Amino acid sequence: RTIPGQFAGLLGRQKDPFFLEASQYNPKSYGAYPEYLFHHADGKRRRDDLQFRTFSLDLPDSIDFERFQDRLQLRRVLDNQQRYLETAAEVTGHDRYREMAVGLLSDPKTKAAFEVHGADPALQDRYGRNAFGWSLLMARQLVEAGVRLVQVNLGNNETWDTHQAAFPNLREFLLPPTDRAVSALLDDLGARGLLDDTLVVMASEFGRTPKISTLSGAKLPGRDHWGAVQTVWLAGGGVRGGAVLGSTDKLGGHPASDGRRAEDLAATIFDALGLPADTQWRDIIGRPMPLYHGEPMRELFG
Repeated sequence: RTIPGQFAGLLGRQKDPFFLEASQYNPKSYGAYPEYLFHHADGKRRRDDLQFRTFSLDLPDSIDFERFQDRLQLRRVLDNQQRYLETAAEVTGHDRYREMAVGLLSDPKTKAAFEVHGADPALQDRYGRNAFGWSLLMARQLVEAGVRLVQVNLGNNETWDTHQAAFPNLREFLLPPTDRAVSALLDDLGARGLLDDTLVVMASEFGRTPKISTLSGAKLPGRDHWGAVQTVWLAGGGVRGGAVLGSTDKLGGHPASDGRRAEDLAATIFDALGLPADTQWRDIIGRPMPLYHGEPMRELFG
């Protein structure tokens, strides 16, 4: 399932990031499996076949590195004979992915960044030996290897959709591994001298209703989708620790002071990256588009 926010959107498919599924996808396998497995309707479940697997960046057994280099040389010869194809957008995008794939296969440092099971055992314990912990450990390794943007999705599309059984699922299966993994990430980045130069943002696409409700047929209550207000936090990258911006009414249902929009959050990230307010990007047919659609929240920095 393709969920918005993970790909390049208006920038075009040739700007899509690598999308890595390190765990087996199953719409009914929620949580930070192989630990903390549950189902919103049926409660706790255990499946021993679910594993967190980092994908392989090794060459097939039938292709050694010398043969790999020969193939690259053949590719260069063919490219020289078909230069006119490079003007096509799809070909250009394909070539970009090909170059990225070659880089992954040929750079030991990059390959090592994707391997988490070989990390220090104590560090794995600190992050948590589950999908949340290993994912954030991989994110730190990628940042340390020089990757400039990493997005981690904690769970699949149903994991945090707590319409029912919200309280036991959050308390027992979702919040403990999240708290452990996220705090480990911040501590680890700080210990390695990376936190001041790395902006960490944790957010979702909406909040949850202030009113608790029970779905028809549900055993336990939960909260539905709510777009009026939500909480987002930022750390590192010059953010002032402990700073709070805005407040809600007493029910947590609507902004009461200093309300901000999602566009302001995006502008804050762009500003932290040093992108000027008049920055433009060009769409797939070359039209200039403004990058900023909101105002940076500079009160969070200092």
